[in-house]
Order: sequence, then C-alpha cells, then structure tokens
Amino acid sequence: MTVTTPPAPPIPDELERLCRRLRLPYLRKAAPEVIATAASQRWDPAEVVRVLLAEEAAGRDEATIRTRRRSSGLPAGKTFDAWDPGVSAIPPQTQQALRTLEWVGRAENLAICGPSGSGKSHFIEALGHLAIDQGKTVAWHTPETLAALIHRHRADDSVNRAVQKLIRADLVCIDDVGLLPISADAAEAMFRVIDAAYERRSVALSSNIHPSGFDELMPKTIATATVERLLHHAHVLITDGQDSYRLAQATTGKGVKPLA
Repeated sequence: MTVTTPPAPPIPDELERLCRRLRLPYLRKAAPEVIATAASQRWDPAEVVRVLLAEEAAGRDEATIRTRRRSSGLPAGKTFDAWDPGVSAIPPQTQQALRTLEWVGRAENLAICGPSGSGKSHFIEALGHLAIDQGKTVAWHTPETLAALIHRHRADDSVNRAVQKLIRADLVCIDDVGLLPISADAAEAMFRVIDAAYERRSVALSSNIHPSGFDELMPKTIATATVERLLHHAHVLITDGQDSYRLAQATTGKGVKPLA
C-alpha cells in the first residue's frame, strides 16, 4: 500500500504578496514545505528564517550561474565531467594547477597549442564552465566572432566600447586560432581584445600553431604586438605528438552508438 503525503498548505495571502513585492521567488516557492516542516518539528523561529533565506540565496546563485552561462557564448556540454586527464598531453599536475583558477585571479593568460583533435578546445571550454560555477564571468569567442564584433561596431564608431564591455569578463576564451585564415578584422579584433585585457583580465587561447608563428596569420606588426602582450604573463602548453581524440574514437567505433 502506497502512502501519499498530502501537499503542504499554501502560505497566507499576505505573505505571498510580500514575497512578490520583495522579489523573493525562491523563498516563496520553498515556504509552504518549510513552514509545514517547522510546525511539525517545532523548529526555533530563527531556524525557519535561516532556512528560508538560504533557499532564496541558493536559488539566486543558481539563476546567476544559468544567466552567466547563457551570456558567455560557451559551446554546450564540454566540461571536466567528460574530460579524461589521463589521455591528455598536458601533465596532470599542470591540469590540476590550472583548474584551481588561481591564474585567473592574477590576470595571467593561457595558450594551448597543438594539432586539431588534441583536446585544446575541450580543456579551455571546461575551464570556462568551471569559472562560471565558481562565480566568475566568461566570454567565449573565435577569431571569426571577434571579427564580426569589430565589423558590427565600426559603423557607429563604438568599437572601443564593445571591447571594453567584452573584457569585463574575468576570463576571455578565444578558440581555434589558426584553424582558418584570419581576416583583417579578426587580426585587429584579436589585438584590441588582448591589448585591452593585458594585466587586467585573463585570456585563454587555443591555437593550431604556436603564438610565435602568428605572423603567418596576420601582418607582422600586429602579430608582434599581439603576441608580446599575450605571452608576457602566460602559461604556454604544447599538445604536439598527441593523437586526435576524434579520430581515435572514430577508428574504434566510439564516435557513434551501434546500430540496432
């Protein structure tokens, strides 16, 4: 025989109105259950207040994280839950040190260089998600989206404002540098962002080539100015010599679910 617990009675109308007026949606949602439990277990009134305020604080924190994740532009899904540290060319101790995010607090940069499929994007994306979970703000871009940003704001001469708004993020991620040819707008955008972030915000960059070779992608003067600012306070990791994760999964049949 299944025993069904009756739902907690609704809170009084006046309390409902006050919660709405004071914008306490999570407290309002939790209040019926908390008040019913408090009455049955004879909680101290201070404990009731504490639990209700804790529900409101937790709800707001979760909502803030969801908002920051949406506004970051981070691709969906690649977190450290799906990361295998044992198959990465990045030394385990280095992975752990980077995951503390202490380098973000020091406004240091991260550059991960290596061939396609070696886990560069996954690692910096996972760092981005981790940073948001720890209360930081993140902005995710590629050279192409940075170029579009510059192009969009050049018409009304608001490029500087757009760049300053972008680097309000604690961590700016720039993915897939060198995968495609870099346009003049993209080269300008990368310089503007890295210059504005210099010693103020952290930049995490993934690239198919080492930053010392950026003069193959953009004019030498812009490349030099960009690279010296990027690397002055940077951790540079090389993933050369590592097989592609995607190709390895493809050749072992792990890239798809077996057909029935």
